[in-house]
Amino acid sequence: MGKAMNLKKAAAYIVLSLLSFLCLFFFYCLIINATRSHPEIAKGFSFLPGKSFGPNLYNVLHNKNLPVVHGIINSLFIAGASAGLAVYVSALTAYAIHAYDFKFRNAVYLFIILIMMIPTQVTTLGFLSLIGKMGLMDSFVPLILPSMAAPVIFYFMVSYFQSNLPLEIVESARIDGSNEFYTFNFIVIPIVKPALAVQGIFAFVASWNNYFVPSLVLKSNAKKTLPILIAQLRSADFLKFDMGQVYMLITIAIVPVAIIYLCLSRFIIGGVTAGSVKG
Repeated sequence: MGKAMNLKKAAAYIVLSLLSFLCLFFFYCLIINATRSHPEIAKGFSFLPGKSFGPNLYNVLHNKNLPVVHGIINSLFIAGASAGLAVYVSALTAYAIHAYDFKFRNAVYLFIILIMMIPTQVTTLGFLSLIGKMGLMDSFVPLILPSMAAPVIFYFMVSYFQSNLPLEIVESARIDGSNEFYTFNFIVIPIVKPALAVQGIFAFVASWNNYFVPSLVLKSNAKKTLPILIAQLRSADFLKFDMGQVYMLITIAIVPVAIIYLCLSRFIIGGVTAGSVKG
């Protein structure tokens, strides 16, 4: 029995190590290529870093055709605001569905879930026509405000509330005289921090990597996001094309996502630990 368990553990470690290698290897390739010049990259892959990290970084940040610094700031603002708005409003909506027993509650829940089935591309033409009539083209507003309607996050939060938020806690807060917003902000949110952290990471990454809608809405160079600038750099003509700059810009684009994950991962780990202690 003991040998069988050891074999299972060994097999699990081997599989996990292989998966970890496959995930991290491509990041390693990206970082290595960011340190190499265009001619070196054209020769093929190398496991050893090059000596062009500084020049590549300088060329990217001082590219006259690409306002990279503005792109980073724009992407951070849009992704941060979108993620915060999506997570908070979705959690608030899920709390209303979970904590209140009102007429048509199931119908509202089903309606929101059905919205998940509608692809973004289907509604894009009408969306662009609407914001054009409202004078919001080339603005951050259409990229941030609609993010509060996040049915995927809503569905996840409803499921999390059902398994981790007993209604007795809410009733006790009401008996003690707490109003609903105070209960949600200071009692409910601390309980569901792990779920908010997970969805915050996903929402931030989705907004940060979003190219389709921003490329249709944003026109001026000063307002373009990082994915748009990466696409422009990759589509440069042959004489100006520099793979070293492309890899460097992609590396820069990954850094904020990694920082956000590291900042929020402690809430995820804390929630898992609390759940295991409770169990």
